[in-house]
Amino acid sequence: MHPNPLFRTDDRAQMRATVERIGFGMVFLTTPQGPRVAHTPLLWTGEDRLRFHLARGNALVRHLDGATALATVTGAHGYVSPRWYENRDTVPTWDYVAIELEGLVRRLDDAELDGLLYDLIDTHEDRLEGERWNASEASEDMWNGLFKAIVGFELEVREWRPTYKLSQKRSASEREAIAAGLAAGGNEDLAATIRGLAG
Repeated sequence: MHPNPLFRTDDRAQMRATVERIGFGMVFLTTPQGPRVAHTPLLWTGEDRLRFHLARGNALVRHLDGATALATVTGAHGYVSPRWYENRDTVPTWDYVAIELEGLVRRLDDAELDGLLYDLIDTHEDRLEGERWNASEASEDMWNGLFKAIVGFELEVREWRPTYKLSQKRSASEREAIAAGLAAGGNEDLAATIRGLAG
């Protein structure tokens, strides 16, 4: 988390919405073999519980149950050039959205993992245009074979550490110039995020 309180928020609904929109993150844990990270889809269940699954062979699987782990999600981010300021006597920076979620992890049972998979499919299929794919289209052998190859987990979030570093130190006109520069360079996601903060 960035040390400047200007870039933090206590708005858990906003943080949950950011994680939900992105839907993918990293889970970190220090193991006896050293620090490890896994990249995984993430899905909220309730107000403060985040579910995910990993390949059974992942180095974290045998260490997560009962451990305190850190999940992180990276949102819009990008380079901010001094060329976009009226006064160019400054230095570049990087604007970004990042959320750290720390909590106790427990392993899901088979029924919970099955439910997680269906919920993930429904969530992401609903975001796509066109005819949706349904889990029933996978054969029982295919589903069962892949099901046995993964393990599900739930992280109960106890610490929320967000960073929304979006040029808040700058004036409204400077933030608009930054957003315009980012959009012109193809970073429309960060431009929209900055404009959303200003609006």
